[in-house]
Amino acid sequence: MKTWQKVAKIIIALLTSVVIVALIFSGYNYIKIKHVVLPEGFTVTAHTGCEETEDNSLDSIRKGYGSGADIVEFDLNFTSNGEAVLSHDEPQSGCVTLDEAFALIAELPDLKVNVDCKSVANLKVVTELAKKHRISDRIFYTGIREENIKVVREQTPDVAYWLNFDVDVEKNTDEEYLISLAKKTREVGAVGININYKTCSKQLVDVFHREGLLVSIWTVNKKFDMAKTLPFCADNITTRQPSQLVEIVELNKSN
Repeated sequence: MKTWQKVAKIIIALLTSVVIVALIFSGYNYIKIKHVVLPEGFTVTAHTGCEETEDNSLDSIRKGYGSGADIVEFDLNFTSNGEAVLSHDEPQSGCVTLDEAFALIAELPDLKVNVDCKSVANLKVVTELAKKHRISDRIFYTGIREENIKVVREQTPDVAYWLNFDVDVEKNTDEEYLISLAKKTREVGAVGININYKTCSKQLVDVFHREGLLVSIWTVNKKFDMAKTLPFCADNITTRQPSQLVEIVELNKSN
């Protein structure tokens, strides 16, 4: 092989590598979306901290609303004196209060709120504040596990909730396992299940829909993963990049 041919071969290999790396770091911007018939009422949830904002901030709520998402999510916690605040971990000074967050939500028409419960210490204040701001019909809980259900039912019986569960990924296509999981979800009074997208499957969604239950998956942030999980036909997808997911959903409709 002549010298110039060797050089050309090396250059082509380098250019190919550069293109592959660029696609990876761009979040797979060029993805072919096959048409998927999404369930009626499908929603996009803007995870707290969406669109590069600070987690559990008012700016995150505004950005989520502006992205075209149907729902915004934030973390609920409580201070030592029982005040409801937006915080993933033990609250520190300066946290946004739930009162402030609900006041903003009230100004954003039709926006629903996923209150992700990191604590259930004083849930009754949630319904009190929701009534105060007239958004009781726009809130629901995630982050609810089996051990929390009694408190949820006692303190806020009118608030819908999704059961958070760690699906066994090795059984997420096993019909018997999925039916038992759906049965458990119905027995505890949840409207559906909220799970990590990596543990979801089309079979899981099909079983839950057949049983009259909903499926929500989190947190799908890359375009490649959005395109991969959309065919599961879950009822909701939560993401920190809602504008990208909304774009993909719209592209799916046009295909």
